[in-house]
Amino acid sequence: QVQFVESGGGLVQPGGSLRLSCAASIRSVSIWAMDWYRQVPGKRREFLATITIDGSTSYAGSVKGRFTISRDNAKNTVSLQMNSLKPEDTAVYYCNGRRSDGARLSDSWGQGTQVTVSS
Repeated sequence: QVQFVESGGGLVQPGGSLRLSCAASIRSVSIWAMDWYRQVPGKRREFLATITIDGSTSYAGSVKGRFTISRDNAKNTVSLQMNSLKPEDTAVYYCNGRRSDGARLSDSWGQGTQVTVSS
């Protein structure tokens, strides 16, 4: 199964920025879309952003204008630049990929990377 490994999380003050990275175990050109999600204990996993192989992006309303998703096909990575962070952004952040038919490439969500926004 395809594996995704997230990194870059940490503790940041409100209004600060973080850049998350995700490495895929297969060539990124084989991944139609790469996505970021986050999850808070007791809540459903929330979709945040997606980027397709041609560079088209889409964002959830809660992060639109603050977060930017990008991908580097040569490095098989996807990144999430997070600006103007708020305490409610505190969560474990996960990445995944989708095929052109919409199926996710990983059934397990791995460790994710913890983002904590606090003063």
